[in-house]
Amino acid sequence: MQRRTFIASGAVLAGGALTGAPFAFAQAKLEQTKVAIAVGGKNLFYYLPLTIAERRNYFKDEGLEIEISDFAGGAKALQAAVGGSAGVVSGAFEHTLLLQAKNQYFREFVLQGRAPQIVLAVSKKAMPNLKSIADLKGKKIGVTAPGSSTSIMASYALAKAGIKPTDVSFIGVGAGAGAIAALESGQIDAIANLDPVMTKLDRAGDIRIVSDTRTLADTRTVFGGNMPAGCLYASQSFITKNPNTTQALTNAMVRALKWLQSASGKELIATVPEGYLLGDRALYLDSWQHVKEAMSPDGLMPEDGPATSLKTLQAFDETLKGKTIDLSKTWTNDFVKKALANVKA
Repeated sequence: MQRRTFIASGAVLAGGALTGAPFAFAQAKLEQTKVAIAVGGKNLFYYLPLTIAERRNYFKDEGLEIEISDFAGGAKALQAAVGGSAGVVSGAFEHTLLLQAKNQYFREFVLQGRAPQIVLAVSKKAMPNLKSIADLKGKKIGVTAPGSSTSIMASYALAKAGIKPTDVSFIGVGAGAGAIAALESGQIDAIANLDPVMTKLDRAGDIRIVSDTRTLADTRTVFGGNMPAGCLYASQSFITKNPNTTQALTNAMVRALKWLQSASGKELIATVPEGYLLGDRALYLDSWQHVKEAMSPDGLMPEDGPATSLKTLQAFDETLKGKTIDLSKTWTNDFVKKALANVKA
């Protein structure tokens, strides 16, 4: 890695653009400076590190010009990458496994979440007498988008209760106000979604939580091990052609993750867009406390994470049954390790 020194003019320094600049950026010349990133539900805490890197100009500090396209769910963000309209996805790690089953090789290169943060809950109004998850058979379950991480988590919870994904109806409701409205209006009987949506519904007394993966302990109880969640992933072709650009993306994301470890609630509120707060700052900060532990502190993939993810999918997904998946080709910690040697909060 060649070290290039960041030189600023007096005008830039006077403007405070370099305040808190953490390091002399360690990277060679970027293969491309413009990168399109697809994400499914950017307002969710699941993708908060991406928002932090964007809003605090960490990507710009790396010489990158980022264009973020926000979709209704991770499955749709994935389609953008496969279709070529995005070079990188901020999405669920599980999708790298599903893609390899189709002979499409994508690789995770920086982890955003070490727990899925997804909550499965039923509507108290629609299902007041729920006895077990098995009672969801034949019901409508709202997810961010069919095929996204929310439907994957719900499908796994159902499989543990002896219910097939085909025994329910998954309804795409998005990741914001639309999801809340869908449950409140009775369009769905249950919901698998993330914060701040789930905390808002819980506070309102609208839901009964039946499965929760917002903490490490709960995640290990549900999945039997460490379950990697949001990450940046790209095709192996993109990474091979753009190693320095991939490193720059990683540097920015690791810097965001480190900032989140010590950021105050006031700093967080001041950084995210107003629309993320769902009209209630106190609720947003309460939600943050629920999921803070789920954020990766350093961007590293846990060694047992990929295997846990594969086991989860194989419990219910027919496309992975009987398929040999080479987990070593779905993730790498190489870029994060280089970033950690240079990035400081």
